[in-house]
Amino acid sequence: MSGRTHVGEAGMSYQRLTARERAVAAPLGAMPPSREVRRADGRLSTRAALEQAVAGALGAGPCYVLFSGGRDSSLVLALATRAARLVGAPLPIPVTAVYPGDERADESSWQALVLGHLGLTERIVLPVTDQRSTLGDLATRHLRRRGLVWPEAVHTQPLFFEQLDPGTILTGEGGDIFVEGRRITPLHLLVHGGRRRPSGALVRAAAMSLAPGALLRRQVRRRWADPDLLPWLRPAAREILAADEAALRGPLRWDASCWADFDQRATRLGLDNAVVSAAEYGLRMRHPLAEAPVVGALAREGGAWGFRGRTSLFRRLGSDLLPDEVLARRSKAAFNSSRWGERERAFAREFQPGGFDPDFVDEERLRAEWLSPRPHPASFFLAQMAWLHQAGVGPGSDRSQAAAEPVRPSVPRPGWARREGPRGPGRRGAAR
Repeated sequence: MSGRTHVGEAGMSYQRLTARERAVAAPLGAMPPSREVRRADGRLSTRAALEQAVAGALGAGPCYVLFSGGRDSSLVLALATRAARLVGAPLPIPVTAVYPGDERADESSWQALVLGHLGLTERIVLPVTDQRSTLGDLATRHLRRRGLVWPEAVHTQPLFFEQLDPGTILTGEGGDIFVEGRRITPLHLLVHGGRRRPSGALVRAAAMSLAPGALLRRQVRRRWADPDLLPWLRPAAREILAADEAALRGPLRWDASCWADFDQRATRLGLDNAVVSAAEYGLRMRHPLAEAPVVGALAREGGAWGFRGRTSLFRRLGSDLLPDEVLARRSKAAFNSSRWGERERAFAREFQPGGFDPDFVDEERLRAEWLSPRPHPASFFLAQMAWLHQAGVGPGSDRSQAAAEPVRPSVPRPGWARREGPRGPGRRGAAR
């Protein structure tokens, strides 16, 4: 198992997939629990822990917030704005990607609602067409330099970083992991929900939360045996992924399940590798919703039973910060169409098999998936693995030292990014 990266340490490096993980193109299992990471102020509420996290991003250069208009990034932006106004610090600068012509990725109405409510007029807007594609110029430049890093989006995040001066960048990442319902949530709603006649779906979900491990394993294996689920996977890969899903079911208790999710390798690689990528550009990235003190506070507040669900939690954390229609929204944008385009399809047509273990991956079925009208997003990472193989850099190449070398470009920033609203160091907000 590869080692843990301690965020904020000098010389941090990318966390790599193990050979077994590369075979199935996904992180597996969990990191060893760290008592030091979990040591936090037991008196803080989740809201107070979040306020402390965002306050730490103010003052040391500009504070940016990657803001899509979704609930997670809206909450982080609202918290950072409130914190800045309380101390008279420069307001955070939202950084937003927009996707012209892609209706499924259009969040403009939600963005306008949140920015108007918070009274923010300055932001950086990046129109994105194919700049974040899986095998575009940006991605392949970083693939050559870094080698294989999971998830694949780490190689295209510099699209944002190249536009920013050194400072701190906050994200809403981790919200869909921690500010979310858990295994016990259906049982909580059934027992404490006050419903006279619970729905059949709720009863079934509650029963599954109590299902014995053996029953769960059989059901998971049955689902992964479906040949239409990630059709390029061979039976050996399906067995590994099914066993991993069943093992990561997590404890029934809310508080224990928070820490179980915190320690999963998929969580750690997804969050921590983005931090390393940002550091290459002189940016200190933080994920407030996923930081240990916040997770610890959420675990303590939830106790054994937890909360009623995602909307209930958002209202608990931000009812005084955002309109309820934002806190309660159910819709979610999709950005996959910008990740896969003609360059990736051309690669698939010319793909030379031989880069994957045939015991785990059917390369012809993988090619067919890449050439389908809407490839599964799970296949994108395999495209980067295949590209590295054809470029003569094996999927297991460890170029972790690349993270120690700054890569901020010396050329002018691309002219397609636009800055809206007033600018300058005097941009401060009075407390309100």
